[in-house]
Amino acid sequence: MYCIRIPLRVLFLFVFALASAQQSPPNIILMIGDGTGLSQITAGMYDNGNTSNYEEFPTIGLQKTHSDNALVTDSAASGTAMACGVKTLNGVVGIDANNMAQPSILERCDEAGYTTGLIATSSIVHATPASFYAKVISRKQYQDIALQLSESQVDYFIGGGKKHFTKRKDDRNLIDEMTDWTIVSSLRKFNNADSPRIGLFTHDDEPAPIAQGRKPKLNEAVDSMLDKLTTSERPFFLMVEGSQIDWGGHANDLDYVLTEFADFNKAIGRAIAFVKENPNTLLVVTADHETGGLGLSGGNIKTFTPRGGFVTLGHTASMVPVFAMGKGAASFAGIYENTAIFDKMLAVLQQEENSDN
Repeated sequence: MYCIRIPLRVLFLFVFALASAQQSPPNIILMIGDGTGLSQITAGMYDNGNTSNYEEFPTIGLQKTHSDNALVTDSAASGTAMACGVKTLNGVVGIDANNMAQPSILERCDEAGYTTGLIATSSIVHATPASFYAKVISRKQYQDIALQLSESQVDYFIGGGKKHFTKRKDDRNLIDEMTDWTIVSSLRKFNNADSPRIGLFTHDDEPAPIAQGRKPKLNEAVDSMLDKLTTSERPFFLMVEGSQIDWGGHANDLDYVLTEFADFNKAIGRAIAFVKENPNTLLVVTADHETGGLGLSGGNIKTFTPRGGFVTLGHTASMVPVFAMGKGAASFAGIYENTAIFDKMLAVLQQEENSDN
């Protein structure tokens, strides 16, 4: 029998490298299915042959979605709660109920040396993505939000809304002013761009539904974004919104909900695969609120085709589920306020910061 002798210096370097990898700051991926309550997940699961990627998660919780001034929240208040950890008034982005601007988890990650990215199947200045970089008293201040994105520390984004950067009341062309960025018009160009900051505008205004051929598909966008975010040796924060599940709920259109859910579900699968290959990553999948009050009243058991109806054209006050896996996922079990999403992500970030001191 041969005995392989490993020099102590080589063994020490191996152990040191392994320990450093284990102590390195975690990546954080937050995925928000806008308007996706338990009924939307159930319907999407049945429509997908009685299975979904949500079933992969070991940790499940529930979050309370009310805003500071209403039991039924909007996406601005709920997005701010998750992004910044504070309850605020409906319609307000990045500012608390006392009119004080609050730092978001994306901004806290940036301060810690993270690379940051945003993806939305709406415009990139819509309420949910805006909550991670903007501070405005009204979510409808799209041109102000666009200006703040152009001045933000976001490194990569994919979403619609180009017109808010180029067709402005102040006659400014923000894209021309974003000299640190490479702004592209297709996923192929996004993939091929060699720049530390890249923005992809998928549409001049709001992107089309996936059933009408929206490009890129969300799973493709997630793949491309993860490729960019992992090109540097820094950890990253990524927020991904499946925006139009909510729009299907507002339209009381179950088919619209199901096709958008399917797009989001495939993107979740991509994120799960990344976590399995990169265990020093926290993945959280949740919603900002439920939309439509969807109830499933029946369907076809042989084909798992769901049938249901809605009780409102707006949002509801129902709690929404939270799914987590990876680094720090266990803390997301239980029932808590939506502000705890921020708190729990920040705790994972700070635990790693403290372990390095």
